[in-house]
Amino acid sequence: MSATVFPPPPATNLPIIGLAERFPVRRVYCVGRNYAAHAVEMGHDPDREAPFFFQKNPDNLLLPGLSFPYPSRSANVHHEVECYVALQAGGSDINLEEALDCIYGYGVAVDFTRRDIQDEAKAKGRPWEMAKAFEHSAPVSEIARAADIGHPGAGAITLYRNGAETQRGDLSQMIWKVPEIIAELSRYVTLAPGDIILTGTPSGVGPVSRGDRIVCAIDTVAKLAFDVI
Repeated sequence: MSATVFPPPPATNLPIIGLAERFPVRRVYCVGRNYAAHAVEMGHDPDREAPFFFQKNPDNLLLPGLSFPYPSRSANVHHEVECYVALQAGGSDINLEEALDCIYGYGVAVDFTRRDIQDEAKAKGRPWEMAKAFEHSAPVSEIARAADIGHPGAGAITLYRNGAETQRGDLSQMIWKVPEIIAELSRYVTLAPGDIILTGTPSGVGPVSRGDRIVCAIDTVAKLAFDVI
């Protein structure tokens, strides 16, 4: 193997509940507007518009136990609590019936969005990357293995800001269910072991401020808590 001109950056690896081994992250995909109430609060018709996909970078993931540093060039950063799935297998054009077999485990994540930058990009018809794929923009919990918890098709998903509930939904309210997400995404890209998919957020998204305490959870899956600094 040829030498590199500088040391390669460290890989992103997520902790796994009950194991010393860690989960190596390859890519991070996100599903937009996958809960009807959230689509409505963002000004869209969930019956007319299917969810779409965008990406964050692996090193945008913020590991459990770390604080979220409020980003620069924004004064309106919103929280979006989500269930994520971690893949142990992949491929292209995955059959719906085989999609669950691709999943290693599940966790809870927050998709932070620079809403002011996103709104400006939307108004000008420009890409969203700087609103979504910024440093530390996706705090994540440990992975709960599917071998231990099964494949939850239902369960409360919540986010509390400074002790007040701001988001509550249920995994059963997803417009596209997890197997459908995996099958559909695999028609656009070749999925592979190590891929992470954030599956969308329920309604109630809102701004955070420095000094906030965020606590979120998915029943039977995982919990996540961190400070905004």
